[in-house]
Amino acid sequence: MAATKQPEAVKGLDLNRYMGRWYEIASFPSRFQPKAGSGTRATYTLNADGTVHVLNETWTNGKRGFIEGTAYKADPNSDEAKLKVKFYVPPFLPIIPVVGDYWVLFIDDGYRYALVGQPSRRYLWILSRTTHLDEEIYNELVEKAKEVGYDVDKLHKTPQLEPPPEATETPKDKGIWWFKSLLGK
Repeated sequence: MAATKQPEAVKGLDLNRYMGRWYEIASFPSRFQPKAGSGTRATYTLNADGTVHVLNETWTNGKRGFIEGTAYKADPNSDEAKLKVKFYVPPFLPIIPVVGDYWVLFIDDGYRYALVGQPSRRYLWILSRTTHLDEEIYNELVEKAKEVGYDVDKLHKTPQLEPPPEATETPKDKGIWWFKSLLGK
């Protein structure tokens, strides 16, 4: 698929407004996430040094899998929403840093839903502050991704849990899900 436009990141993203919980409405499948995961979400918290604490969670068979990392501006002097996200793997023995691009490609004025991707077009996420997104808005975000060359046929809608579980209500599965995901489970 030939890209019609180069992906561009949002300019002037208000990091304070971006903080909080985001639910994954759809994404490109990733080897770092369990295939049977549901309720997938990310929670962002601004650190005192201007970096962002990242908590990614998903539930598989009633167990909470999670990984924590740090996001930071790729270029501190730019007003573009081009971030780098760093996780250590495996999560239970954090020795190998894995760094990826996290570009906010679109966000609505109310900071209620967002389109996030990478310039390589290898990963794409549709995020929402709520567990469900209006189909019309979803389709608009898919179209925006398509316009900048993402293969939207790879998008997979993420099953969400109602009500969303609290992290303290379910057993942890830190690290085990990471190994299972490498095995394609």
